[in-house]
Amino acid sequence: MERRTFLRASALSVGAAAGVGALDEGASAISAANPLRVGILMFDGVEEQDFIAPVEVLGLAGRMSAGALTTAMVTTDRPATITCTYGTKVRVDNGWSPRAADVLVVPGGGYTAKDGPGVNKLIADRGLLRRLAASETLPVGICTGVMVLSAAGLTKGRNVTTHAGAKADLAAQGATVISARVVDDGDLITGGGITSGLDVALWLVERFVGAELAQRVETVLEYERRGTVWRRP
Repeated sequence: MERRTFLRASALSVGAAAGVGALDEGASAISAANPLRVGILMFDGVEEQDFIAPVEVLGLAGRMSAGALTTAMVTTDRPATITCTYGTKVRVDNGWSPRAADVLVVPGGGYTAKDGPGVNKLIADRGLLRRLAASETLPVGICTGVMVLSAAGLTKGRNVTTHAGAKADLAAQGATVISARVVDDGDLITGGGITSGLDVALWLVERFVGAELAQRVETVLEYERRGTVWRRP
């Protein structure tokens, strides 16, 4: 599959069979043989709910679709044990390689603790920001993880959302802030605060694999999606 074509595709063809999506612009269908590869960026100070919601939703979707999605937690560079906001420790076995993922989910955490662990460490990491800016991976920001994408120059002039406490900063950095739970601006997807990771992940399932699978995942999780998914006209 041509990954550039894949990332430019913005919608599913209608009526995809068996809940497996076919992307427009001539891209190949998502399937176990050609899965959507999602990386979830992990770092000290990451908010537990921000990353575990996508892990749960996308992991379940992958299982229910016989492997049409794969999910891996990754660090910014090398394997490490990550300490989350509330002390949860998570062993992450791989660093982020842009070529190994089609989508990179950047969760938030620690935005108000300017000198502590969390997204501010990522915002100060110029090497990481350059890698984000140069990557063809589809960036997906959740909560204050969107501020990392902003620091990399990915949100300026774009339609986005973030946690309520960071919206003013995001707008000041040149973004058009939309009051929606999930904002899909084509090759940039962002979500609001904390629990919106559930809705962002379910939207990824629907957009790239199909509404039928997203609904089945909702049923198993006993969760009904909240708010609006704003899509670029």
